[in-house]
Amino acid sequence: MQKPSSKMAHLGDEELVVMAQGGDDTAFAELIQRHHSSNFKLALSILRDWQDAEDEVQNASWKAFQHINQFQRDAKFTTWMTRIVVNQCLMRIRQSRRANLFYLEDAKIGEEQGALELRDGRQTPEEELGEKEVSTVLTSEIRRIPPLLRSVFLLREIEQLPMPDVARRLGISVAAAKSRLLRARIELRARLARHQGHLGHATLLA
Repeated sequence: MQKPSSKMAHLGDEELVVMAQGGDDTAFAELIQRHHSSNFKLALSILRDWQDAEDEVQNASWKAFQHINQFQRDAKFTTWMTRIVVNQCLMRIRQSRRANLFYLEDAKIGEEQGALELRDGRQTPEEELGEKEVSTVLTSEIRRIPPLLRSVFLLREIEQLPMPDVARRLGISVAAAKSRLLRARIELRARLARHQGHLGHATLLA
């Protein structure tokens, strides 16, 4: 993904969303950078851990990139992005079992008031089958990612190292490591898309 351009600073979110949905990665990057601070504060207020909050904001940004074309623009981008961040944080809480109960009925999401649904994190039989089908292709395509990007991807996604440790291993800044990780994910997604005719929806599992 390209770095956001200062030339886009005067554009509104709606304009940037239209550009991003048209394939402009720079416009999407501008959106993410513009709202990173508020998204991080929200994640931190839920998770109470700086590194966990950073991780989930990064994961939320990746999901937003994957699904930007599904955003209908009938609500504000900030509301849509906030929901993604909240869902990521709630899934992390559920997986780590650091909270037994989380009251959602009165949660304020962006400028809207309402309840959120906590999705079942378990895989369906169809998803399990899809993951097996894509496993071989996934391994092969990861090996084809440029070494500069592959190294950060393997350290973070395979070895599950925290981003500061990944950056330390590679001798780069945390910001640079995050940038490479996102670019690696985009590269892998593009490579897997070439197989979608054969594997169908299974490629989306990656």
